[in-house]
This record gives sequence, C-alpha cells and structure tokens, in this order.
Amino acid sequence: MVEPIALPLPRRAVKPLPAAPQPPTLTDALLRLLSEPGPRYTSYPTADRFVEAFGPDQARLALRQRGSGAVAGGVPPLSLYVHVPFCESVCYYCACNKIVTRQHSRAAPFLDLLEREMDLALAEMGPAQPVVQLHLGGGSPTFLSDAELERLMLAITTRFRIAPDAEWSIEVDPRTADRQRLAHLRQLGFNRLSFGVQDVDPAVQRAVHREQPFEQVQSLMADARALGFESINVDLICGLPLQTTRSFGETVAQVASLRPDRIALYSYAHLPQRFKPQRRIDEQQLPSPQTKLELLRIAIAGFIAQGWQYIGMDHFALPDDPLAVAKRQGRLHRNFQGYSTLPDCDLLALGPSAISKIGPTYSQNAKTLHEYQDSITQGQLPVVRGIALTRDDLVRRATIMALMCQGEIDFESIELAHLVDFRRMFAAELEALKPLAEAGLVDVRPHSIQLTAPGWYAVRAIAARFDRHLRADQARERYSRIV
Repeated sequence: MVEPIALPLPRRAVKPLPAAPQPPTLTDALLRLLSEPGPRYTSYPTADRFVEAFGPDQARLALRQRGSGAVAGGVPPLSLYVHVPFCESVCYYCACNKIVTRQHSRAAPFLDLLEREMDLALAEMGPAQPVVQLHLGGGSPTFLSDAELERLMLAITTRFRIAPDAEWSIEVDPRTADRQRLAHLRQLGFNRLSFGVQDVDPAVQRAVHREQPFEQVQSLMADARALGFESINVDLICGLPLQTTRSFGETVAQVASLRPDRIALYSYAHLPQRFKPQRRIDEQQLPSPQTKLELLRIAIAGFIAQGWQYIGMDHFALPDDPLAVAKRQGRLHRNFQGYSTLPDCDLLALGPSAISKIGPTYSQNAKTLHEYQDSITQGQLPVVRGIALTRDDLVRRATIMALMCQGEIDFESIELAHLVDFRRMFAAELEALKPLAEAGLVDVRPHSIQLTAPGWYAVRAIAARFDRHLRADQARERYSRIV
C-alpha cells in the first residue's frame, strides 16, 4: 500500500478564458430536436449496424493488418478497454451489460479468460503493443478485490508497453470504495477516476435502488485529491424517478461544491422493453418531458455559472482540464468511452460485450459470459459481430465526428482526406440542414458548416442528418430520445 499524502496537491492554474456562454433558450426548433430519438455516435456506423457475418476470422485479419503495419496512414496508438461485468446489486436505471452477483469467487475465473483473450489478440498483433490509454469499466470494476485488480494490471503491463504518460482511468462505485482502496488504485498506476453518483437526493436514490450518502462521495473526492489523482469525473443522470426542479437543482449545487474536473450528465432513457431492470421503475414517478427539459436547463445553467465549460453532448469540464483545452484547440476526439483528448486511436476492448475498433473495422464480443467463455476456451476470439467500414462509411464517420467534437465541418479537409466533392456527396444533407439554419442552430457557409451555441445542445440530432443508415430505414425507435 502507498502511504496517503497528507495534503491535497495544488490545483493547476486556470488560464484566462472568454466569458462563459449562457445556457440556450429552449426555442420550439431546439425542443423538437431534443425530443428526437437518435444515436450517441460513439461510433459510426453505430453498433446496431454490426452484422454477424463479421466474426472471429475478420477480427483476426484486422489485428494482423495492424500488427504488420498494413494500414493506411501508419499504425495509430492503441487504447485498451476492459469490461468487468460484475455488480453486487442492480441499479434500476442501468442499461449496461452486467452480471448481478455477490459471489466474488466468480472474479478469478473471469480474469483467467481476460488473460487468454489478451494472448489471443497479441498472437495476431504481435507482442509489446504500445498503449497510450487504459480504461476499466463495467459493471463495476471495483467489484474486483485489491489483489484481483493487482493481478489484472500485472497481466496488462507485462503484455503491453504502457506509455509513461498514459491515461489510466477506472469507474468507481462509491459504495465499494474507501480511502485505502483509492490509495491502492493510485499505487497500481491509475491517474483518473470516474465516480458514479447519478443523483444525491435520498428519495431518488431509493427509487432507482442505488443508495449512497452524499457525504460518502464528498469524502472519497477529498481522498482522491489528496492522493494525487489528476482528473476526477462525476456521472449524473437527468430524468430519474422523483426528480424535481428543486431536488435536481440541489444535486447540481452539491456536485458543483465538489469541483470535479469533469461532469457527465446523461439523459435517462426509459426502455423497459429492452432493459429488464428498468421494469422495476414506476413510470408514474418519471418526470414529464417538459420537466425533464427544465432539469436539463437547470443543470446547464448551474454548471456553466459555476465555471464548467460545455464540451459537447452532455459533458462539462473545468477550463484547465485537458478535455476543455482540447476542445478550445480543436483536438477533441470521440470513442466508445465518450470524449477523449487523444488522437484517433485503435481500441482493443476486452471482456463480454466489449467493442473494439481496429483500423476501418468494429468488432463486438459475445454479450453473455457463457458465450464469451466458450469461444476463448476453444482458442478463438470471442467476436460475434462487427462491420468493415465502406468508403462511404469512412467519409461520413469523419464528417459526423468533426461535428460532434469540433462543432464544425470543413469541406476542404474532408475532401482532401477522402478525395470526394463534399457539396455533391452531401447535397441531400445540406438541403436537410436548411430548416435548422433558419432556426439558428447551424450556420451553413460556402465552405463549412458550424454549430451555433444553441446548436451544440442538439448536436446528436444535427449529426444524424449525415447518417445514411438512419436515413435509409428511419427506424429511430431503436434509439432513446436526446432528452
């Protein structure tokens, strides 16, 4: 164990910034966009477009091409994601792939499988792959004991070449952590934490079966600062049962008092037909659509007034946080974990349901632990579906990600990178943007498209105009509403 540091490390100096933008006026046009269903665009094409024809053989080929350097533009850096599916108890709002169990004895056999999956991937890519980013998610990674986390990190660091300045992040359930546990995470090398808070109101917590006193989170935040973690994120959810404008305003104020570097404010999507735990939520207790929009307005106003910058989608960061700096400098990126400061990495994702991005391909592992185990024990990558991107997909991915990350599409940069005539290729999309331009949400110029300040809050809906797959079938009911 490391010895706890007695005092918090000094915070980074805040650079002078322009005045913070005001929260948007919820015009009729913006409200219509916010009520549309649409993807979150952590990838394009989105995961629902993956096909079973893309399986282990295709995933193996993508890994081999990376290993041989046979990729256009050279081999990009590698990011690692590990999905730990276990949770001790179910949160009723949860839509994650998880296994609810109190049998901690299931962790060790799972780690055996993870190590074998790493070996299977490295057998194709080659050893000592350089890694610039590592993220543990779930489920609850802190379901693992200290010894099991140490075993997992040893397995990773002995198989991959971790960059000295790599980002090591982990999702932490405050109910499973204390100062000693955070100290151990710091000793293992983690420099970033994400606390799942969701809401601090006790009645809301009881309604979603996730009770954790605010004081517990407050204490953990202080401990994390004292231990020298570089960045701390807090997850919140807007639209949970029993949330009111008053109660959520208090949640915003209390979270703001903790001064997390980043805040992820997710909009709750009530889809009980798809996610069984959500059937335990009393729909009569959910806020109305209009109230939910007001909750969003309260959060945006509260966090901006307290100094956070709006990054995009539903993310905020303090001005000196690397995420805010990257946005100001035009270096923001997006992957399956959300916004990132790193260049467009290949992503090797391990564990049940995890999604990898290797070159121009996406591949997803089997969702159930049984299927995942069955593939690995047969010496086969546990990939069950995926997609190889077409030229059209690559152009649209670059376009959508430019909009999602920079708020701007520069026609020339897309044309030079992909050898297309932007205005000709996207003639229908440019026409579809005209009503949004008239509503003041986008600025369509001769050589670029820019989001306006209010347009940033509906970026998912605006990006969807460039989604050929979505436009082709109009099957938007598969997605949650933006708010």
